[in-house]
Amino acid sequence: MIALASQLFLPTLRDAPAEAEAVSHKLLVRAGFIRQIAAGLWSFTPLGWRVHRKIEHIIREEMDAIGAQEWLAPVLTPAELWEATGRYAITELFKLDDRAGRHYVLPLTHEETFAFHAREIQSYKELPQSWYHFQTKDRDEPRPRSGLIRVREFIMKDSYSFDRDGAGLDESFRKHGEAYWKIFERCGIEVYEVAAESGIMGGSGSRDFLAPSGSGENTLVTCENGDFAADIEVARTMPRPPDFPERLDRPEEVETPGTTTIEALAALLSVDRAATSKAMPVVKADGTLVLALIRGDDRLDDMKMLSALGSDFRPATEEEIRQAFGSDPGSIGPIGFDGEVVADETLGVGQYVAGANRTGVHLRGVEAGRDYQPRFADLRASKEDDTCPVCGGRLRFQTAIEVGHIFKLETKYTIPLEATFLDEDGTEKPLVMGSYGIGPGRVLATIVEQSHDEQGIVWPRSVAPYDVHVVALPGVEEQAHEAATVLDAAGLSVLLDDRDARAGEKFADADLIGLPTRITVGRKTVEDGAVDVRDRATGEERRVAIASLGEAF
Repeated sequence: MIALASQLFLPTLRDAPAEAEAVSHKLLVRAGFIRQIAAGLWSFTPLGWRVHRKIEHIIREEMDAIGAQEWLAPVLTPAELWEATGRYAITELFKLDDRAGRHYVLPLTHEETFAFHAREIQSYKELPQSWYHFQTKDRDEPRPRSGLIRVREFIMKDSYSFDRDGAGLDESFRKHGEAYWKIFERCGIEVYEVAAESGIMGGSGSRDFLAPSGSGENTLVTCENGDFAADIEVARTMPRPPDFPERLDRPEEVETPGTTTIEALAALLSVDRAATSKAMPVVKADGTLVLALIRGDDRLDDMKMLSALGSDFRPATEEEIRQAFGSDPGSIGPIGFDGEVVADETLGVGQYVAGANRTGVHLRGVEAGRDYQPRFADLRASKEDDTCPVCGGRLRFQTAIEVGHIFKLETKYTIPLEATFLDEDGTEKPLVMGSYGIGPGRVLATIVEQSHDEQGIVWPRSVAPYDVHVVALPGVEEQAHEAATVLDAAGLSVLLDDRDARAGEKFADADLIGLPTRITVGRKTVEDGAVDVRDRATGEERRVAIASLGEAF
């Protein structure tokens, strides 16, 4: 096909939006691929939609290749499905009523809908099943930002597997993981598959596909030796060993008036910050106060805490702290507290300084197991002076975009929605479910984050809106159309810039839009019948006769 720039909607801009920070946000707006309606709400222009559809096509091919069957489920969903699974209270969920007062949601994913449909599966003979669709999702995102990376509405490919047992789920999970690797390879992006936090999805385990980028909301932790990769939310890295003082047979009180921070405490007692413990009281959704403990030099990871508690939580107020511990916040600790104590795993070895639950007093030599009985969990956030848990190597922390996420949901949704089947032994059992998501729009943004230069986007050929950008300079319009026709006959899609514009403007737009190949038709073409063929990624140029253009690709 040949698309004429003079007839297309190509709203390129010289400057990026003032609020744009992410490279993909800047370039996709400047190059005319997307336009904003409101915070987190974006339209794809014809150019952007062509890229989106090509990414969809790649995803669809790989889903079909593993035997998944395509559906289309509605966006508007009865609220009772989400009430049955306990997810109706999610704050990011859009909720609405119809004119008769019936409650609905605009789902941010479709587990409930497909588990509902799976109730029609009757027998083990019908298993396994793998279903997918491309559908609009809505999310009441409080802080949409970074263009397509954090939005309030988006299209997602979500697929769902249904098996008779855990072994079947493992196989479906493996197939989807392999398909995702093929999708990202075909889209030309670098990704790492890592263990991940399941969050509001639940289930027994999940894997993230993280793409390193200049923008993003995830942090990818990798080892310099290639032995380790994880999302920081679940990374179990090795902190440096603390410099412990001499061991004590029992805790000893020490006066610490006015000392309310770890830094001040360590300085006052001349101890390593890593040999102190930090008390973090939190209140669960049911009102229970729990004391979280981490090393003084560490930071509590909220997602790890959420996983450890199995509940949403908030920091305890000063009044709640005084009531529970009998002390001001800066002097609290685990000894004498009659509630649950969840301690980071690093506190399982050694003795630490902790609050004495008396204002202005701390305890030296506090030892878990001897002096208090905690439940241990991984609570600490990994940090850059940690080392690899596999080989002890140095770690690298990179900003990353989550481009895919796969979950082992097991029976979290099928039991409450009564999606069961009759097994071979005649017993009724709940279907075992998996969920697999990938957002074409976020993949599109990731490609730009990883593939661009100072001039603009550098699209991989597999997803580029057109294969070739033919730039027609003044006076050679006939030769430019001839070149485009030869390319079209060779099966290539062509964007022919036939606009009445300056050469510099056309070249700048070609670099900004970023098609894989630019062909310049200039005055010299009249003399030799050849054109300049330039590779967008490498900048390499060659002179090719118009008649031979079809064989040049």
